[in-house]
Amino acid sequence: MTGSAVRRHPGMRVPALDERAPAHSSASNRTTTVAAVRTALPSHRYAQSDLTELIGDLCLRPGEDRGLLRRLHRSAGVRTRHLALPIERYPALTDFGQSNAAWIEAGLELGEEALVGAFESAGITAADVDLLVCTSITGVAAPSLDARLAVRVGMRPDVKRIPVFGLGCVAGAAGLGRIHDYLCGHPEDTAVLLSVELCSLTLQQRDGSLANLVAGALFGDGAAAVVARGGGAAGPAAGRPEVVATQGRLYPDTEHLLGWKIGASGFRVVVDAGIPDIVRARLGPDLRAFLAAHGLVPDDVGTWICHPGGPKVLSAVADTLDLPEGALESAWRSLASVGNMSSASVLRLLEDIGRTGRPEPGTWGVLLAMGPGFCTEFVLLRW
Repeated sequence: MTGSAVRRHPGMRVPALDERAPAHSSASNRTTTVAAVRTALPSHRYAQSDLTELIGDLCLRPGEDRGLLRRLHRSAGVRTRHLALPIERYPALTDFGQSNAAWIEAGLELGEEALVGAFESAGITAADVDLLVCTSITGVAAPSLDARLAVRVGMRPDVKRIPVFGLGCVAGAAGLGRIHDYLCGHPEDTAVLLSVELCSLTLQQRDGSLANLVAGALFGDGAAAVVARGGGAAGPAAGRPEVVATQGRLYPDTEHLLGWKIGASGFRVVVDAGIPDIVRARLGPDLRAFLAAHGLVPDDVGTWICHPGGPKVLSAVADTLDLPEGALESAWRSLASVGNMSSASVLRLLEDIGRTGRPEPGTWGVLLAMGPGFCTEFVLLRW
């Protein structure tokens, strides 16, 4: 794989904002500025090759064949991952209560780190935040993480809070879309999206099912926070992307493809082999229609920020959109370095683009992800 996350087209005409056709989505004449993004990763980092047998000890029964597990780990496209806990602590998590307690403890630490880093980068304080959206699909709590963190980092008592559960991997893109919707109606406000995903804590012990082994080969842990400001908020926006429009798509009769089966042992993952086929059949036409509503085609997009759902999913996205080699390189790199971090993954990619070389002003980007439902979410960005 070659190329970079930013693809430029010599001589490409970039349509002016007022040339775009009316959108059939949440588009508005107001835009949202992404003021900062910060990722927080657990300190426990492991090479994939070192995790394979340890995860086998956890998931398989003594003497059970490990051929499939080893093949999945070799083909997952993952080189290293971060785990919420040291790997030797996982065998002691023998029930859902213990795993969920670990999720709360580690999630609060990582969430605080991501929030404080994002506030500092955006040049704001916690008291400046008007809306906090917090998403996770790897644990549950009441009071929710956002309530605990709002007090912990010093947000105002009247801060609006929206805890989100159930969107899964799509929640990074969908969360960005929903805070954009909010800021269109509250252009003077500042909104924050926080994703906390500790996927390793959902791994099922003594479960040799294909879905559990796939999860054990792909997923990593992390948190990410986005600070976004409405069009009427003060502050410089040079070099920072703007959210122009968003659109979600929910596909009927696909509920069985992705999600959880929840039982006494916690969250048992559902990952169907038919997901790449749905992506090939549906994502391309829907995304082309979304872009067309703004006078754009895929070739007008210079930056693709795609959820790294796994090698087969990334290949399906590239195929259905007929993307050139290297267009999804940032997603492949992220998959290799931290694995699939569920909803935090696309936010980490958005942060990486700002750190490694911002796209040229006036160029377009698309941030996209998929999740349980089965569903997709598209976010149109402009630098």
